[in-house]
Amino acid sequence: MNISKFFRPWLLSILIIGTGCEAFLTEIDPSNFNTDNYFTQPSHAESIVTATYQSLYPIHTAQSWLITELRTGAANSTFSANGGFPSFFLVRNLDMSADHPSVEQIWNSHYRGIGNANLAILRIPGINMDEAQKSRLIGEVRFLRAYYYFNLVRIFGDVPLILQPVDLGSEDLNPNRSRVEDIYDLIVQDLSIAEDAGLPFNDESGRVTLGAVKSLLADVYLTMAGYPLELGNNYYEMARAKAKEVIDAQEYILFDSYDAFRDKSKDNTGEHIFMVQFDELEQPSNALQIGLTPFKLGVSAYSSEQGFTFAQREFVESYENGDKRAEEGVYFFSRYSSESDRSNTIEFGDYYNYKFFDENAHLNSAQSGLNWQIIRYADVLFDYAEASNELSGPTPEAYEAINNIRIRANLPELAGLSKSEFREAVWKERWHEQYFEGEIWFDMVRTRKGYDFTNGQFNDYVGHKFVDGVSLEEKDLIFPIPTPEIRNNPNLEQNLGY
Repeated sequence: MNISKFFRPWLLSILIIGTGCEAFLTEIDPSNFNTDNYFTQPSHAESIVTATYQSLYPIHTAQSWLITELRTGAANSTFSANGGFPSFFLVRNLDMSADHPSVEQIWNSHYRGIGNANLAILRIPGINMDEAQKSRLIGEVRFLRAYYYFNLVRIFGDVPLILQPVDLGSEDLNPNRSRVEDIYDLIVQDLSIAEDAGLPFNDESGRVTLGAVKSLLADVYLTMAGYPLELGNNYYEMARAKAKEVIDAQEYILFDSYDAFRDKSKDNTGEHIFMVQFDELEQPSNALQIGLTPFKLGVSAYSSEQGFTFAQREFVESYENGDKRAEEGVYFFSRYSSESDRSNTIEFGDYYNYKFFDENAHLNSAQSGLNWQIIRYADVLFDYAEASNELSGPTPEAYEAINNIRIRANLPELAGLSKSEFREAVWKERWHEQYFEGEIWFDMVRTRKGYDFTNGQFNDYVGHKFVDGVSLEEKDLIFPIPTPEIRNNPNLEQNLGY
């Protein structure tokens, strides 16, 4: 790892966004800030925790969710003489190298967050402050570190496991890769500590909650039950138990309408368990919006219409007849009014993503404060239904979890399925419900299955063909380690096939 990028990542964040900066800047010469003289008061603890949250923004900007979405075959990208995005096109066509800019951005932003979390976990305990508040702050950064590592281990496989702040004299300056098992052990440990940190089960602040911790734990356990660890029934049981704790708390609901996904006033409420926070009046704002419109067709108030991704037509057509999500202007849209004349409709020729389309931003402000969802209640229901079925077959409770999602989609309730039929029904429902959320490729890897849109069947991951004939290979189960990391750290080896 090119550790010089992460040597003191917290310092700039503290100077820019630290809570109570004015007070402590008068006490200490900023040029003399270091980890020994900075962490002396509660506002400093808040600052390093805020800095740890800040890595959620570059992760969103690096579009790790899109990079994984493109590897499902359900999303596509264009590249031609008329424009487009060659870097995304290469991902979609499984022609991605270790030099791809996105893999370096994903690696860097996650390790920056981990670096700040490590510093917070080390230094906050020594600050004289309210013990309950101290515990909650440590719980928040434990969750964030677990989340960052959960992404890294699923995207890259064996990665360096760094648990202490690193400087130029540290043993971890050129770290070795750690076993996947050890990384998951750390993830579970962090989340278990966060569970006992005194976090509120739910609130609308956007900060980490107990509900978010338990929801992420359910997803982690479900992943550990499958590939690559294949730990089986004990972990299905733990996944089911954690998901049930969230369900039984009755703190979250499925929204009545998919319109709520596009409604800023619904952020951090209802179905939304944990989100990246954005504000249209401040930076950073939600940059996703410029990619939700077709490439330079003149339908948006944004001057930059990037249109870097759209839905594969065969995937849209794979939804069941009557599925509300596939209707125009729900999850997808194929036409919109012209920015120069709103009475004129422009046909796109493809299905673009309307699921998270901030209409006010595109019609008026060209600035979006719509949050980006990381965990929502539907995820928990899926985890419960799948884990429960693996243990006990399709129980009434498992049917209820999946049917609640189908009822909202205006689909008939499932009934009378065998264990294997129910398993694939849950997988298929995940594909159709969680499109464009960056989750489905992770499901493909842990189940080793890909969804054939043309016949509704599930194929083995290795050899699974996209609709244009491109086939997934063994190497595509993980992404390449960025070239600069391999070049700068002699202890890192590249993933096979790259």
